Amino acid sequence: MPRLLLTGLSGFLGWNIARLAPAGWSVVGTVRTRSCEVPGVESRRIDLCDVAAVEELFAEAAPDAVLHAAARTDPNYCQEHRAEAWRHNVEVSSALAALCAQREIPMVYTSTDLVFGGDQTQKTEGRVFGGQAPYTERDPLRPVNVYGASKAAGEKQIQALYSGACICRMPLMFGPTHPQAMSFIQPMLQEAQRGGTLSLFTDEYRTPTSARAAVQGLFLALEKGAGEVLHLGGDERISRCDFGHLLLRIFALPASTIIPCLQKDVPMAAPRAGDVSLDNSKAKALGYEPWSLLDELEQLRSEW
Repeated sequence: MPRLLLTGLSGFLGWNIARLAPAGWSVVGTVRTRSCEVPGVESRRIDLCDVAAVEELFAEAAPDAVLHAAARTDPNYCQEHRAEAWRHNVEVSSALAALCAQREIPMVYTSTDLVFGGDQTQKTEGRVFGGQAPYTERDPLRPVNVYGASKAAGEKQIQALYSGACICRMPLMFGPTHPQAMSFIQPMLQEAQRGGTLSLFTDEYRTPTSARAAVQGLFLALEKGAGEVLHLGGDERISRCDFGHLLLRIFALPASTIIPCLQKDVPMAAPRAGDVSLDNSKAKALGYEPWSLLDELEQLRSEW
């Protein structure tokens, strides 16, 4: 049975990868501080920033493939802790890519739609760039915050070290969670159920997808994506506000909970891109199959 080394087991995406992994894989998942138990999955506690420890883990686990999902992902945190974001999102990724290249084993790196600039115009080296979504894999990367820049740098380092690695740019993701790692919808549902309010952007557009679809796409990338860049977004471009209305309708919660707002109305440490929706045509041609948002949310509601 092939062994998959999965980094970031205790995160939202990592936990879903572990529990939804196709039959036939033996999964070894890494955690740093938070414990995470998934039936049939071997958990290893390790600081991925410790290169010697990672090399030892590779020697012991002898993985046949690596799916690198561990990262510092909160844009506001990364904006205020640049060195830490770079260490986890760039340096760790580089070390893993080098080890995979030595062994010539499949590697998938989970990047982000926030490597793109949205509709915010930027000036770089005397030239002015503007964003145009939906983005294809060929579009230039123009991140507007530290998190996006660190993931873009991680992509560049991996591609330089290992041409056989696959880069998967992930959108907003939602789905079932374990107690220590929620997707972006759980706090929204909890607040609505408490009778609170949700300030949601009308001017931020994404292509969300479910954990189920994301995991299907990532294992497809392990199988068919060597050397490729793939976008694993959903099929529907939607604003944060409109997504919130759909979510509350499916979960039979009052729409009055939502207060529409603009990005500029909510002060945050990290700048935000306006539209980073992804074109998923390339991944779909390989067999990627996201469901509609309506179907995904109805399925999640039935399991809630």
